[in-house]
Amino acid sequence: MANFNDIDLKDWKHSEVWTDSLWIISERDKSGKHDNFYHGNFVPQVPRQLILKYTKKGDVVFDPFVGGGTTAYEAESLSRHFIGIDIQPDIIEHVKSKVDNKEYFSELITGDSADKNTFTGIADILHGRDRKNIQLAILHPPYADIIKFSDNENDLSNKKTISDFLVGFSLVIKNTLSLLEKDRYLAIVMGDKYSQGEWIPLGFYCLMEAQKLGLTLKSIVVKNMAGNRAKQKQGNLWKYRALCSDYYIFKHEYIFIFKNIPAKKNAIDFDGKLFSDQPLLAKSA
Repeated sequence: MANFNDIDLKDWKHSEVWTDSLWIISERDKSGKHDNFYHGNFVPQVPRQLILKYTKKGDVVFDPFVGGGTTAYEAESLSRHFIGIDIQPDIIEHVKSKVDNKEYFSELITGDSADKNTFTGIADILHGRDRKNIQLAILHPPYADIIKFSDNENDLSNKKTISDFLVGFSLVIKNTLSLLEKDRYLAIVMGDKYSQGEWIPLGFYCLMEAQKLGLTLKSIVVKNMAGNRAKQKQGNLWKYRALCSDYYIFKHEYIFIFKNIPAKKNAIDFDGKLFSDQPLLAKSA
């Protein structure tokens, strides 16, 4: 058994944990407290799989973008503690009204996850619960300005440029790392966007922000976007648009999984120069 989860390897063939890097989810889970009232929230199967894979019962799951409460409800159903932040007070109150985890704590606060002062409050919550760290962070931020979630200027969905968005998102990662236990995991769920005739690889930009902060990339999962409300009942329209143009229809998003250990320098640095600590080809005998 891994030291970071409760997977029973004696019965590994019957495990519900997915092990492939392609997740085909035909329909979102609507059971339990998931009501899908919040436009832009992700399918519950995503945080469920991440929690099962990367935590044990009694670990602390953290979400700096609570949104519709998807991760909070999955943490509750899987007997994990939960701490979440959202910049919208009405959203926090809605999720609070539905969470009733008596054995495992669920703490939800209103705040800006890009502000380090917000994380002082999180540290105080952990201390009050006789904890020092979180064990898993799941980040599902706005996909830049695709959906406007509030009128708050600090909301990442209100950033004017991709650069501004990435600066803010990097601060959220940095703040999260201040509480993430060493050797534990951080996941980013992110898609791309299309703007003014150009595909914007927003997911990979966010990947690079995490790498800049020294995290080690462990996996990239590609998840399909079946059941996207924006495209429901409009399949033929989207197909027609794609045939008339030079792009493909968005059908996927990414789940980037990082471990909180220093990464090796074996890729491309952020000034565009190639460097490596490992040879690409084995030396001949």
